[in-house]
Amino acid sequence: METTFCQSCGMPMKAAAEFGTEANGSTSLDYCTYCYKDGQFTSDDTMDGMIEKCAGFVGEFNKDSEQKFTKEQAIAQMKAFFPTLKRWKKD
Repeated sequence: METTFCQSCGMPMKAAAEFGTEANGSTSLDYCTYCYKDGQFTSDDTMDGMIEKCAGFVGEFNKDSEQKFTKEQAIAQMKAFFPTLKRWKKD
């Protein structure tokens, strides 16, 4: 099964509770519950702001990952990955 990633913060979403909601209450297939609720983003972050926010969770990520990142490594990875996400992609 393919992992779905939040198109705002890049979080892998597997459980139903991790997916955000649309205005009509249906599940958002693009965004996580932390970024998107009731059809709206939960904050007006810029991409760089979102990267900084997510960098605060590196320790949490490292607990469940075989590959361990420093905060600086994680930020570099996010700066490469986030521009490919729907919320930040420049069309």
